[in-house]
Amino acid sequence: MRGGDVRTEGLFSYVSCEARVPRDHPLRPIRAIVDEALVVLSPEFETLYSSIGRPSIPPEKLLRALLLQAFYSVRSERQLMEQLDYNLMFRWFVGLSMDAPIWDVTVFTKNRERLLAGDVAAKFMAAVLNQPRVKSLLSEDHFSVDGTLIEAWASMKSFRPKDGSGDDSGSGAAGGDQAAAKGRNAERDFHGEKRRNETHASTTDPDARLFRKGRGKEAKLCHMGHVLMENRHGLIIDATLTHATGTAEREAALTMLGRLDGRHRITLGADKAYDVADFVTTLRDLKITPHVAQNAVNRRSAIDGRTVRHPGYAVSQRIRKRIEEGFGWMKTCGGMRKTRHRGSERVGWTFTLTAAACNLVRLPKLLAAA
Repeated sequence: MRGGDVRTEGLFSYVSCEARVPRDHPLRPIRAIVDEALVVLSPEFETLYSSIGRPSIPPEKLLRALLLQAFYSVRSERQLMEQLDYNLMFRWFVGLSMDAPIWDVTVFTKNRERLLAGDVAAKFMAAVLNQPRVKSLLSEDHFSVDGTLIEAWASMKSFRPKDGSGDDSGSGAAGGDQAAAKGRNAERDFHGEKRRNETHASTTDPDARLFRKGRGKEAKLCHMGHVLMENRHGLIIDATLTHATGTAEREAALTMLGRLDGRHRITLGADKAYDVADFVTTLRDLKITPHVAQNAVNRRSAIDGRTVRHPGYAVSQRIRKRIEEGFGWMKTCGGMRKTRHRGSERVGWTFTLTAAACNLVRLPKLLAAA
């Protein structure tokens, strides 16, 4: 007998969000890893909040919600709150009951400064990697490093002279006789204007820099993100963000290497951008074997036969390319191709949390196979 198309809206619900999520859902092992890391961070959260006053939204719930935003490519925090209202799986992962009201979207705005001050994103990544079952997956001897450009939340029209000599008027057909109307998004003509980071800055995001990836590529306002990867399973163990400059990759690499535990000899795989004599010499002084790709185009490479003759050099050069898989996930799924925030601190915090989310996506299968 055919059933009738009748809406069945019960007054009470006796099924929890926990029962709605399948037992074999990929988010279940991820949440177990996340909860274990958040327990470790609980003392850190205590120092970020006052001991008196009205209870705030738990920072654990905020972090779980931001991880969902990266996992499911949610474009904005406003859309994240919309999905959190009707998506039972999202409610289960964050820790909200079916009847719990969702938060106002400004909750993230107000709490972001507190999370930034506590460097919570980096501490969360470290808490995940320091779990015993995760730490056993990491290599302690072989690493790779690379950088990538992250397009800034600023338009080229905002890139104006620092001395304020630029104007909002556009040039008309008669060399400027008919100026375009001024306004928030007025037309601009850059023809014949030399724009450099030394003389110009973005009024929207002053931390963004005009940079191009290579010859023949267009210049964009962007930041530069850097990650350090261990070579055994390709997990990201450190991430940082800097201004987009020609030396930023090598400077960030030394900074991240300085944060590694231990003082034993290790290897570092990298591409041709790191084949600079000063950088290679510094690595050797730090007892780091530079498995850097040779750049011998119209120059002499700083990597000689002492390094390339060993079989480990070829292995490092092959494995270091896996770092692009992390960049690809962070940009395609994690929303880091064009950042939604302004300022190096906010963009860097989001970049680090997205790198931690990239690890979390891969960890369940790695742990199951271990």
